[in-house]
Amino acid sequence: MNTPPPRAWQRMLSGRRLDLLDPSPLDIEIEDIAHGLARVARWNGQTRGDHAFSVAQHCVVVEAVFSHLTPAASRAEQLVALLHDAPEYVIGDMISPFKAALGVDYKAFENRLLAAIHLRFGLPASVRSELVDQIKQADRIAAYLEATQLAGFSVDEARRFFGNPRGLTGLAPEFSHALMPLPATKAASQYLAAFAKLQAGS
Repeated sequence: MNTPPPRAWQRMLSGRRLDLLDPSPLDIEIEDIAHGLARVARWNGQTRGDHAFSVAQHCVVVEAVFSHLTPAASRAEQLVALLHDAPEYVIGDMISPFKAALGVDYKAFENRLLAAIHLRFGLPASVRSELVDQIKQADRIAAYLEATQLAGFSVDEARRFFGNPRGLTGLAPEFSHALMPLPATKAASQYLAAFAKLQAGS
């Protein structure tokens, strides 16, 4: 008797069935992404506050920092920034050391899913390297702010791990309100509102 292959898809609350090995843009919905990201904790949940600081909130902060640092960015580029961690609605938020330990296969899986997400929302499957670097800069700034304001890192320790990100001066007060951990439903609504605003203007 042949053993059936292991299940490689996930049922989403929207009713979509996402094939994890060969994700189709047609099976991706922004509501599923927002719902999932709002329930994935940054820093493995080791943050201050009554609620986890979610990946959904992190993505909103990264997009805001990116747009602040890159005022000439198009709405499509801002949307790429908002979606930069969208695959984590399926795979969760693995801390960087664990990603490095898993190696290239994990990264290839993550990139396939991100490409499908981009195509679903009318974005290029792959992103030019300059834009990737700009979003990574915003991501490092967001990580630095989260580390020092939520995750218990000292300034010196955060600088050691995340560097002293260029463009940080003056950003902390402006974005500190966005670093207040929200209940999952509010974090999802915040993410969806940011998405809708960018889609409307693209």
